[in-house]
Amino acid sequence: MSDELDKRTLWDKLKEYTSARIAIGRTGSSIPVQNLLEFKLAHAHARDAVYSMLDIDVLLNELAKHELPILNLKSRAVHREQYLQRPDLGRLIDESSNETLLTHKGRYDIVIIIVDGLSATAIQQNADQLLNAVIPMFKAVKFTLAPICIVEQGRVAIGDDISAALNAKLSLVLIGERPGLSAADSMGAYITFSPKPGLTDDSRNCISNIRAKGLPVQLAAEKIFHLIRQAFRRQLSGVQLKDDADERYFP
Repeated sequence: MSDELDKRTLWDKLKEYTSARIAIGRTGSSIPVQNLLEFKLAHAHARDAVYSMLDIDVLLNELAKHELPILNLKSRAVHREQYLQRPDLGRLIDESSNETLLTHKGRYDIVIIIVDGLSATAIQQNADQLLNAVIPMFKAVKFTLAPICIVEQGRVAIGDDISAALNAKLSLVLIGERPGLSAADSMGAYITFSPKPGLTDDSRNCISNIRAKGLPVQLAAEKIFHLIRQAFRRQLSGVQLKDDADERYFP
């Protein structure tokens, strides 16, 4: 009995550090009813996140304080079902959006691209907070910023088309990540130096799991800023650009 109590205490301590489903126990040959219900609820939240839609008006209102032009763009996926079945269409900007981009072509250091991805919920909850932290860092070192681009039904690589059309040296794509059963609100940030159509993911640096119970927004902003400065210094990104910043993720 004493060994059983010790094991239970150990698992209880470990559960404090993760929202993953560990040490849930069992009832007969199944898991306890409470845990089964919690699992089904989490699965429902994940499905809701996949089909969630960006509230563009709320996002526009939040981003207005940065005093940058904001472009509302779309991919070539015309509805959610097509977006899920045809990832290739989510990587391409539609014709109307491309015309909009060309009217704003310039010479920019960074373009910030906000993409719904597989969880608009994640963008709605985290994008504005992250930009509140990172845009002042960009402005402090005199990076020139392109119009902020909001993209519906988009994938990560759509940032390459957008950056090329605007003539930006680097893209920062914020995108809703594929929801997990304990993280329907997780946002990813992809950094690509010299973005252009046809790049593969080895050309990008990714910072993942940005959310309240994951990587805190302020730490994510500092890491993004560090990597972007290194990308400009070394004129590259992706697998050749290593994250050598101080690690403060763990206690």
